[in-house]
Amino acid sequence: MRLYLLALNPTDSVTQGFLPAAARLGLAVTVLTDHAEAHRLVYAEHVDLPEDLVVLPCEVADFREVVGLISRQPQQPAAVFSNSDHLQTSAALAAAYFGLPAKDWQATLRAKNKAELRRHLATSGLDTVHSAELTPGQHLDELALPPFPCVVKPREGVASEDVVLVADRAELASRCAEIQHRRPAATLVIEEFLAGELYTLETLGDGQRREVLGGFHTRLSPPPTFIEEVLTFVPAHPREVLDQVLAQLDALGVGLGACHTEFVVQADGRARIIEVNYRAIGDQCDLMLAQLLQIPYFEHVLRAHLGRPLPAELGARADLRARNEVVCADRAGVLTAAPKAYDGEVDGVRLSYRPLRELGERHEHYRTNRDYLGVVWAIGPDQQAVDHAVARFIAENHWEISS
Repeated sequence: MRLYLLALNPTDSVTQGFLPAAARLGLAVTVLTDHAEAHRLVYAEHVDLPEDLVVLPCEVADFREVVGLISRQPQQPAAVFSNSDHLQTSAALAAAYFGLPAKDWQATLRAKNKAELRRHLATSGLDTVHSAELTPGQHLDELALPPFPCVVKPREGVASEDVVLVADRAELASRCAEIQHRRPAATLVIEEFLAGELYTLETLGDGQRREVLGGFHTRLSPPPTFIEEVLTFVPAHPREVLDQVLAQLDALGVGLGACHTEFVVQADGRARIIEVNYRAIGDQCDLMLAQLLQIPYFEHVLRAHLGRPLPAELGARADLRARNEVVCADRAGVLTAAPKAYDGEVDGVRLSYRPLRELGERHEHYRTNRDYLGVVWAIGPDQQAVDHAVARFIAENHWEISS
């Protein structure tokens, strides 16, 4: 059986998660991507990938190109899958074309398009967030703006890029102009600021049944940006909070495969969705989650896309705790010193570090997730011990950026 996997740039989720899982399931894999050479270079460094792994160039954002290329291949697909935010609708339409298990393309579009997500939840009567869309060439005077402070972000953006809190109309105009200069074709969403503690919900579904895997409590950078700095595992959210989030996911049509939902809990206990990422959580958290729960997480996701039901009992552990913390660049420059990848265990706490930027690379200061230099994560039976292990690793190591 052959899995057709749609991807943009190489990611750890695919290289270290889904491709090794496909190999363990005995699947042949064809990767369709618009970054073919980058994928080939990365895969050459790994030995646990499927033996029959093919990388083909493709305009993967266009489902018509995906369908056409797959149709020309000697092996028809057993599944069409993607873990990219940008490619969920393309993968869903291609899978449906071949009569394979597929996410509802309307649900993938609602999740990706932040303005459509707001409209759909409001129409469903579950949550109304005051928001407006600023299209290229449109003026702010034409919009009914939310109250200040408010948040401006690209409608189809990812990784906190160009997401910023603004205090007044003058700052809003300035920020919109900055973003549109960098993204002249982008439509922006301007929406009310949803205050509250930020959490995630991680779910896994086979199209008939959905399992809740827990979630994370997220610490963000100081405003006006929204960089995710620390995530600590939450085995179970309060029932009243969980029910609110699941009802909104039901209204959006989320069901098949992995989903990573970000939401805030306000002082009155109201849960309000920030965004829905209809794929596995990233930045090494999915790899950590598989070890934390001690389940074949990536295999379960792929089996769901092959049309196989989830097992009656996942057997996920709920007694372990975890922390995922990133080291961020605080300025532009060349990374001249940083620790190498590390795996170790001390006093029952397993700790891993993965560099996310190569030594010698020069980068601007993005004030987004692209400032990540590396990620440290630890798993153990006690939250305090896990937190201490991560803090100790960061304190004992050194990252240096030179101008």
